[in-house]
Amino acid sequence: MNRFVSIYLSLALLCVAGTQVGCRSGNAPQTGSATDGYVSDPVTYVNPFLGTAPLTDPAFIGYTPPEGWRVWAGLTFPGSALPNAMVQLSPITEYGSGAGYEYEDDAIIGFAHTNKGHWNLCNIPVLPLSATATAPFSSGFTKDSESASPAHYAVKLADYGVAVRLTSTLRAGFHEYTYDDPQHRRILFDLGRSNNRINDWAIEQPAPNRVEGYQRMGRETVYFSARLSDEVEDVRTVEPGQSRGYALLDLGAGDNRVTMKVGLSFVSTANARENLETEIGDRDFETVHRAGVGTWSDLLSHVRVSGGSEREKTLFYSSLYRSFLWPALRSDGNGEFTDESGTVRSEGFSFYTNPSLWDTYRNKLVLLGMLRPEVTGDVIQSMIVRGEETGFMPTFFHGDHAAVFVANAHAQGITNFDLDRAYALLLNNAYSTGGTRPRIDQYIALGYVPEPVVENPEVETVAAAGVSKTLEYALDDYSLAQLARATGDSAHYRELMDRGQNYHNVFDPETRFMRGRLASGDWVSPFNPRFPYYEYMYREANGWQLSFYAPHDMPGLVAAYGGPDIFEAKLDSLFTVPWNPEYIARNISSFIGQYCHGNQPDHEAPYAYYAIGKPEKSQAILDRITDEFYGVGEHGLALSGMDDAGEMSAWYVFAAAGLYPLSPADNEYLVSLPVFDRVAWKLGDRDFVIQSDGRSRNLESASYDGQPLDGFYLSYRDLRQGGTLELITRK
Repeated sequence: MNRFVSIYLSLALLCVAGTQVGCRSGNAPQTGSATDGYVSDPVTYVNPFLGTAPLTDPAFIGYTPPEGWRVWAGLTFPGSALPNAMVQLSPITEYGSGAGYEYEDDAIIGFAHTNKGHWNLCNIPVLPLSATATAPFSSGFTKDSESASPAHYAVKLADYGVAVRLTSTLRAGFHEYTYDDPQHRRILFDLGRSNNRINDWAIEQPAPNRVEGYQRMGRETVYFSARLSDEVEDVRTVEPGQSRGYALLDLGAGDNRVTMKVGLSFVSTANARENLETEIGDRDFETVHRAGVGTWSDLLSHVRVSGGSEREKTLFYSSLYRSFLWPALRSDGNGEFTDESGTVRSEGFSFYTNPSLWDTYRNKLVLLGMLRPEVTGDVIQSMIVRGEETGFMPTFFHGDHAAVFVANAHAQGITNFDLDRAYALLLNNAYSTGGTRPRIDQYIALGYVPEPVVENPEVETVAAAGVSKTLEYALDDYSLAQLARATGDSAHYRELMDRGQNYHNVFDPETRFMRGRLASGDWVSPFNPRFPYYEYMYREANGWQLSFYAPHDMPGLVAAYGGPDIFEAKLDSLFTVPWNPEYIARNISSFIGQYCHGNQPDHEAPYAYYAIGKPEKSQAILDRITDEFYGVGEHGLALSGMDDAGEMSAWYVFAAAGLYPLSPADNEYLVSLPVFDRVAWKLGDRDFVIQSDGRSRNLESASYDGQPLDGFYLSYRDLRQGGTLELITRK
């Protein structure tokens, strides 16, 4: 155990997925092993609080954060959610925070029905109140009263004397409130608030025990229909329709226990009502909760592990769980959804939000395709629908990684999306201005994205991020080339493969760094590869962190450096040159030398030693990251950086399981040593098992069903066929 993880807290990470409680400090795991040694019920190892706590130790962060900063150490949320659902029913402690919930807070201000962990959503917040409650509404709580597990959250609101339990379905939330004082039962609908700016809201009472309404944020509207176990005596609105306005439901005197079932829709209140009645109807809390636990158990059991410590199993299954909360469902049970123009449509597939492509193309979307192929196809078809309104396939934040996502899904054999329509949109992305590839005209003309002349750039300088764009566009071009080949478009295949080599154009052979260039062709000077930038030359990174990024052509990158020996020495320096504690960037934290695991841009670098036949050196870094950079901090609940809709979690899943999709478009996996004795992947109707001889952590060779592997790559076709991968280590 490293010095940043409290040993005595390792058991506190473990979950109990009972009907009354979930994860709570002090719980020991109530798990058993099947007769084959694998974990029998992975749900019991999921801790939804992982990633909610802060990083506070400057030695781990890499610098002393300025006063008032909360380093992004996960930005995840506890609460009830099903895989890729519309509803994420979660506690809110602070609006404007990454996920609305921060572990160190001691007051709850609402329970919201949507969440992502990315500074948005947190819609339709509600809060049960006591008779004496006054605005601003907030109740303290103790950690001893709080618990969470898949499809369940519970807490006692100390100030209001209300015990809260939450569970959910795909499109509906189920609240159970037990009031200490049942004489004056009230419920707040805090409709003027969310993590997005609210333009308008409304609530009405169409029946004695039902309220319905909406929240509008820009072009998007979230509708709700709530049915209560008791009649609502009065609905009082304060500043109706305004930001920070709210509604109070007075239930009067009655039973201690009140239930409220809330259906959501992004189409209409009628659809919200239909979603509620279809998915929950008259079912009780325990029935809905058990169904949710069963759904998670089925999904998580697709990857079974044997051996490893209790802490490692908790980190593994918590990370696997977190990998399947986004993208989120946006179509109703009747198939209807609202497109980008506001038109209601129904086209025979489930409509989802866009993925967080800049982060999750690396691993999380690969994992989605492996374990939820039908959802993956629907996500791509949803992107096609959005793309055809603009002429461009949607992207997210930076790069054009829809190309990587679609190429990987196609290579995995996923067919429930229109490949030709997707390919046409992606070609437009790659060749046309005004779309999802900023500065594409410069990239095509010069072979790189140039940086403007900037005098005295600082950390937060906004510029072209030309190095990051060039490297990422090159990967996207290579990925799109694979689709061109698959569709028989040989002309574009050849051209895009050539463009996939554009990473060479920002590699400075003199300094051996990926370095910014001006439009004239000159290198940006002065040049400090250790200095971190938000958007100057690099996107949320520095020169060290992006100088090993060519995952689609690692042999070519090694050659650019001048051969294996020079490449190895430079890569060694990435992990040994110390971070300058005077360099502070909010997006960048948690280092091994210059390598930053707290943000995504260099997450491929630990695997780069494979390119020179030194898997044991990669393994040493991987082991350090999996041991020291997850479940850290005072509470043992922080991550080393923002989870970014599951990318940080999916990285752990692959590293701990002994596989990594270094170049997703190629649909091949680098083999490493898992942290467990055995890992069994259920892909389709067959099991693919990874096991090590356990003699050391120095990987020497591998065999697949008794046949030696030529190197350390395994194709997805091999995984799908099932069989056993035996890893042989060197003593």
